[in-house]
This record gives sequence, structure tokens and C-alpha cells, in this order.
Amino acid sequence: MAKARSKTASTLCPCGSGLTLSACCEPYLLGETHAPTPESLMRSRYTAYALRQDDYVIATWAPETCPQPLFEAGEPRAKWLGLAVTRVEEGSRPDEGFVTFTARARTNRGAFRMTERSRFEKRDGLWLYVEGEVESD
Repeated sequence: MAKARSKTASTLCPCGSGLTLSACCEPYLLGETHAPTPESLMRSRYTAYALRQDDYVIATWAPETCPQPLFEAGEPRAKWLGLAVTRVEEGSRPDEGFVTFTARARTNRGAFRMTERSRFEKRDGLWLYVEGEVESD
């Protein structure tokens, strides 16, 4: 189900693109269109995490690797502070892509950075997040 469009068209998108939310990830989150590339899907998923739109995160995750539930009861939720995309790669097939990024966040347990190389697959015309390799600090 689509969510209402944000009231502030000047709000910068959390994904760090430099664009406004309405000109960047919001159309994907609202279901108005689909992310056309692995990078745009990764950025929109980060935005969904930042805005706590868990339904979008689940809908864009390959069902065979998506955790159920997405978060455990009482699990501290991160406040996402920033995203840097460091590498975008094509896969060995045209329906596969990789995006490496670093995301900064904090919880009530402290601040942290997460660097991940995410793998995406295009299925039935839609990009999905499949899995990621997280680098340790």
C-alpha cells in the first residue's frame, strides 16, 4: 500500500544523492515506479531503513534470504546518519549487480559504521536485494 507523499518537497533524500526526497527515492517508496538499477534500489532501501518503512525493505528483498521478522521484538533500531556509495559493479549476467557502500548510524548502544558489498538480481523485471557481505571494522 502506498504511503502519502511527503509534505516538504525540499527535504533532502536520506540516501545522500543531494536530490530532494521527492525527486529521488520517494517515488520508489510510494510504489509509483520501480528502482531501475541496483544502485537506485540500494539507495531507496537505505532511505526506507532511515524512514522506518519496513514494508518496502521486505518487498525489495529476495524472499529466500529475507529474515522473518525483519527485526526482533525489542531490538534497538538504528538512526541512520549517512550513506556513501563507493563502488557499483555489473554482475556476470545482465540480471545481476553489486553495490558497495558504507552507512553510518547510531543506536542506544553507540555509533557504528557498516560497509557492505550487496548483491542484487533482476527478477520479473524488478531488482531485488539478495545478500550482502559485511566488512568488519
